[in-house]
Amino acid sequence: MSLRMLVLGLILLTAIGLGVVAYQLVQPPPQTALPQQLAPAPVASTGRFLVAARGVPAGTLIRDDDFRPQDVPLANLPEGALADTPDNRVQIRGALVRTYIDQRDVVTAAMVLRPRERGFLAAVLAPGSRAVSIPVDPISGVAGLIWPGDRVDLILVQESAVEGASAAQRIFSEVMLADVRVIAIDQLLVQGASSADGTTGHLARVITLQVTEEEAQRVAVGTRLGRLQLTIRAADPAPANSVSESTVVFSRDVSPTLANASTVVVNRIRVIQGDSVGEVTFK
Repeated sequence: MSLRMLVLGLILLTAIGLGVVAYQLVQPPPQTALPQQLAPAPVASTGRFLVAARGVPAGTLIRDDDFRPQDVPLANLPEGALADTPDNRVQIRGALVRTYIDQRDVVTAAMVLRPRERGFLAAVLAPGSRAVSIPVDPISGVAGLIWPGDRVDLILVQESAVEGASAAQRIFSEVMLADVRVIAIDQLLVQGASSADGTTGHLARVITLQVTEEEAQRVAVGTRLGRLQLTIRAADPAPANSVSESTVVFSRDVSPTLANASTVVVNRIRVIQGDSVGEVTFK
């Protein structure tokens, strides 16, 4: 009797054990948390783009301070918006503004014409104007301190070709062109450049000016008459009552010595002896 009960107990324990094992096999595996580094990154809602720091008129050659970086919502971003990157800043430096840009407007590629794009120089010129180039050196080119967009006067210095001209009037200068716009330095049409693009300290050899058709002809003649000298005009125009007409400056106006020498009275007598003709001078 006891042996029989022992066998039944073993069978019961075996059945219970098999039932527990079967239950564990049919249960789903426990859920484990994803590692922190595999969690998806949040999507950015803003980006840093270039916006106008002030109202920029059409036809302006862009300077670095015309634009500034600003965080802009991506949902409101116009097509072709220029991100604030070093490459984009270099690309638009000296570019031509096609249409007026309001302050705080995001700058797009369609708003500007880059210096090396086709038709840039023709677009820079005012309607009906011409582009004319003149050779310069470190002196006549104001030591390389002239930039596209500056306003300059063009002075012609020449020596009189009149035979017998006195020293007091032999050398003279005059303003050949006044208040003309510089549009290029050599082949650089960049305005407000910096050392980042290697243009700082560049000594120009050729400067291109925006002129009228008649002024272009005067420049062509002036380059054959004498030496051309550029002078930079102030950014703020002079008051109306301080503007004077251009005058010719002679040697005597610069050198008091030549001015005094020109007042000496010289008497000449022509002497004719037979077939020979001579001249005697009395001071």
